[in-house]
Amino acid sequence: MRAVDLIRRKRDSGELTPEEIHQLIAAYTHGDVPDYQMSAWLMAVVLRGMNRAETAALTEAMLHSGQVLDFSDIFGHKVDKHSTGGVGDKTSLVIAPIVAAGGLKVPMISGRGLGHSGGTLDKLESIPGFNVNLSLVEFRRILETCGCSLIGQTAEIAPADKKMYALRDVTGTVENPSLICASIMSKKLAEGIDALVLDVKTGSGAFMKKLDDAVNLAELLVETGKRMGKKVVALLTDMNQPLGRTAGNAMEIAESIDVLAGAGPADLRELCLELAAWMFFLGERVKTVEEGKKLSMDLITSGMAREKFREIVALQGGDVAVVDDPRQLVHARQTLDIVATENGYVGAIQCEQLGTAGVVLGGGREKKEDKIDPAVGLVFHKRIGDGVQRGEPLCTLHYNSDARLSEAKLLAESAYRIEPEKPNALPSLIYQTIGA
Repeated sequence: MRAVDLIRRKRDSGELTPEEIHQLIAAYTHGDVPDYQMSAWLMAVVLRGMNRAETAALTEAMLHSGQVLDFSDIFGHKVDKHSTGGVGDKTSLVIAPIVAAGGLKVPMISGRGLGHSGGTLDKLESIPGFNVNLSLVEFRRILETCGCSLIGQTAEIAPADKKMYALRDVTGTVENPSLICASIMSKKLAEGIDALVLDVKTGSGAFMKKLDDAVNLAELLVETGKRMGKKVVALLTDMNQPLGRTAGNAMEIAESIDVLAGAGPADLRELCLELAAWMFFLGERVKTVEEGKKLSMDLITSGMAREKFREIVALQGGDVAVVDDPRQLVHARQTLDIVATENGYVGAIQCEQLGTAGVVLGGGREKKEDKIDPAVGLVFHKRIGDGVQRGEPLCTLHYNSDARLSEAKLLAESAYRIEPEKPNALPSLIYQTIGA
């Protein structure tokens, strides 16, 4: 196999055999194919696409590039959740402790920021001392101890995806259903889970802008998971505006703790309850999704979910004082309000631009080696349909570098469309469910 031949064939819309895909992924994992050739192949896939057989072969090749975990000796159903990403999407931080507090096991292997979308690992690392780089032995120990552990990919788990994930982030090769499917499912199927709940985002801040594309991705993910013998359900959810009130690593931790304490923004709280309910249902903890929602709310109201998060933080080396008082998390030194230039209503939000503004401020990566500033981000004051007066803040930038401010300011200012009349239809939080 020569990588250049596979690049050319995919560039020319040809189909690759499963054997060729396995050989390419194995060679890249072992360092025999350089980043520049894999980048070219990824771009060819983005431009020409992959069929279902190629996607399945890619997922399997990435899954078996490393170790597939076996937690069958640990009592209880193992259930995880994954989101395709968006702006302000911090649901994993809320859902994992809720579901673990309810008696299921949640072995959650998460990712870092990808493009304009924030990453669970980067958010957790804004908690002083929190270690996401656990060995598999430590991962198992914490899972057995408290029912949940949140880590990044180890060298043993889907190493092909770990390399390709970082490469896609900086080469403009994120938005492709086959690559997204293979990346998600190779990690999740390696976790040794029984069931998986998928949150597939659609809208201006999602990788799948159109609902039809999101449906196709959800069906691809569900089909791939079921083919591997797992219970899988996908919820199609809105990303035409940020989820919750904040986007930024430390700020999203604080907001998640608010939800676990029974407060927080209504949209984030409602989506977390729905996703957790499906995890309880697939994990056979409850008989109906509605019963799962009630259980989730009870675990928040009783304080058990927040205490479970505190336990996870402690076991992974984090400073539990931030769970008791989120104000101890880092804060940016400066703020700037983005204000409305006219009276009216928020008619639409170009959500991806707000995510990109956060990256520009230092909250994400533009190059693989970039360091993230956990303190920076955005606070959102207005949602679609809200009335605004001229000079009223739409969002607030939290920043530490003046050099990064002007570009972020332009992105945020142009993200909001103000209209004279209130929109007739507002975005739905959840559009449909696939695989139920």
